[in-house]
Amino acid sequence: MTTSFVRTMPVVLALALASIGVSAVAQTAAPATAEPTTTEKVKEAGKDAVDATKRTTKKAVNATENGAEKAWDATKSTTKKAANATERGTKKAWNATKKTTKKATTATKNAAVKTGDAVETAGHKTADGMRSTGAAIGEKIPGTAENEAAKK
Repeated sequence: MTTSFVRTMPVVLALALASIGVSAVAQTAAPATAEPTTTEKVKEAGKDAVDATKRTTKKAVNATENGAEKAWDATKSTTKKAANATERGTKKAWNATKKTTKKATTATKNAAVKTGDAVETAGHKTADGMRSTGAAIGEKIPGTAENEAAKK
């Protein structure tokens, strides 16, 4: 062994050991992105919760708006139908009232005419009967025209 060998041997050994150590450190240092801390996990969970709340709130708002719009449309439609039905019913009732009133007026006029005719007929019959009775009485009373006519 020469002196130069003795001097270079420790340097070579040191370099060999160092290269082994460097590769070992490189292998363990590679996952430098280690697990996040608890604080980071909590922050991330908070962000997720906020995002989820925003999404859910937006869906709830949209559902409420859609439901309210459907309810409004249904109310408008039903109100319009009810108004139309009421209008038709009112028109039918008015027409029926006009028709019934016309019938009642006509019936009253007819009854009044018949009553007038019956009163007139009864009056004529009564007058004729009174004339006949008067003539019969006059035939029996001396000095009346009826008595003179009955004698001839």
